Amino acid sequence: MSGIPESIPEPVPEPEEFRAGARQWLSTVARTRADDEQWGSGSDSVAVFENWTEEQEREHTLRTQEWERARYDQGWGALNWQAEYGGRGLPAYYEQLYRTEEAAFDVPHRTEIFPVTQQLVAPAVGIWGTEEQKRRWLRPMLRTDELACQLFSETEAGSDLAAVRTRAVREGDHWVLRGHKVWTSGARVATWGVAVCRTDPDVRKHAGITVFLVRMDAPGVTVRPIRQMTGGTSFNEVYLDGVMVPDTDRLGPVGEGWRVTLSVLAAERLDSGNLGLDNADRALELAGRLPRPLTGSEQQRAADLYLRTLVQRLIGLRVTAALVAGREPGAEASVGKLYATETMRRTSDLVSELLGPSLVADTGEWGTYAWTEHLLGAPGYSIAGGTDEIQHNILAERVLGLPKEPVR
Repeated sequence: MSGIPESIPEPVPEPEEFRAGARQWLSTVARTRADDEQWGSGSDSVAVFENWTEEQEREHTLRTQEWERARYDQGWGALNWQAEYGGRGLPAYYEQLYRTEEAAFDVPHRTEIFPVTQQLVAPAVGIWGTEEQKRRWLRPMLRTDELACQLFSETEAGSDLAAVRTRAVREGDHWVLRGHKVWTSGARVATWGVAVCRTDPDVRKHAGITVFLVRMDAPGVTVRPIRQMTGGTSFNEVYLDGVMVPDTDRLGPVGEGWRVTLSVLAAERLDSGNLGLDNADRALELAGRLPRPLTGSEQQRAADLYLRTLVQRLIGLRVTAALVAGREPGAEASVGKLYATETMRRTSDLVSELLGPSLVADTGEWGTYAWTEHLLGAPGYSIAGGTDEIQHNILAERVLGLPKEPVR
């Protein structure tokens, strides 16, 4: 997935040996999570999309960067990358083994910009970047000294990324970008934006696209937060008004941007199968801690959700197995994304039934009104990371063998 040769610079430890080493290191730098101590105290946030002010987002980002840098510097970051990029050359699934151990410790929550930078953008640079670009970008991104957001979606294009209208026109050794991007997470704290642009309007739409890395503090870049119904501003609009981008910041060949974009999207879906599991577990714990017996309907919903979390984790293992076998887990990742979205919906259904009116009355009681963040945010994941309809199309074409819609 990283776009680097598969040579391994050090012996690969057995998974249990690796996990034991991770636990040992984590125990020296972080406190373990104590579920009994946390329930009823501390943060009860179950927000799907963070509901922060810009100041809160920046403070949390800096705190998470400190943690990611410590992890990287001690050899627990960039695990599947070569040593020259600060990695250990381990198989890709060792990152998931590490995350499983890290989940037991009280470390900063990784907001979306961190996996976007480390697991989507950095691998795309590894695949498509020049040697100079790899030297310039990979270490800072893997260590999170520099963060990257996605400048993909546009209001006019909808789910069809190939229909983007943001234009990039070449002027000597620079490109001039003009357009409007939307639904960009992390734009306020990002160093770079990966912009999908149209460079040739006269060819078929998939062929006239080029990708650039744009400095988010460049003249002509304007970030405007989008107010969510919860009151927060996780997402942003980004306006590109005559932004000058040197050709050295172009990622991949001119006109080959669709292939670059697909490599980013494929990586995005690999991680989507884990979506919503933390909140599903929290909802099941809520069911077990109610000061009354569950009704028959509540028991049925809770049992259904519990089984779904087991199946969703099994789907995640199938994605990992595909990676171990050296195969691109396209179909498995799409199934995982669809399943995760449905798990989030059913989490909402269970919590709504468990809490009733307490869900919509902000009484200050811990673990009640906070669930509105989940209920209002969960439907967004039927769109984010590739719409449900797109995932159905992938499965129809790649698993069922149905014909593709002709490219226009």
